[in-house]
Amino acid sequence: MPDDPRVREELLAQIEARREGIAAFLHDVRPRRNRLTNISIISSAMAALFVAGPALAGPQFTDGVKQELSLSSGASVWRALCLAALIVSMVSVISANMSKSQDLAASVTAAEVCNTELEGVMTSLHFGHLSVEEAIEQYHQYVSKVPFVEELPDTSRSPRRN
Repeated sequence: MPDDPRVREELLAQIEARREGIAAFLHDVRPRRNRLTNISIISSAMAALFVAGPALAGPQFTDGVKQELSLSSGASVWRALCLAALIVSMVSVISANMSKSQDLAASVTAAEVCNTELEGVMTSLHFGHLSVEEAIEQYHQYVSKVPFVEELPDTSRSPRRN
């Protein structure tokens, strides 16, 4: 396949469109990944805090809380703390498993790597250090790693509607 400048430009445009799709994917998924991770970390820390007082100070802690809150028994303190620990622990487990089930960390990493690889192909193609045939091969190799990233529609090629 000869290195036709028109084909080279079309390939550069296609690579750029794919990179825009990856950027849009990362823009949507990174915050979700970070949010689920932070919720899991904070919730598990809160669960530990809810049980730390009774575990470390024992009856002195529960008696002190009972008196401060005017509760009838120390069992009320234990129940409230255990219930709170249970709730935040469940939130932690759910958010961690949601992140894992969607494989967000791996998806973000794969998309970031693909974006960088495509940038390298674009640079090499742009400066003539890579033939169009080699660039097409590398393009297909790299984008096959991120089948979960949709290509954005190219509005410049579609017919305009008035």
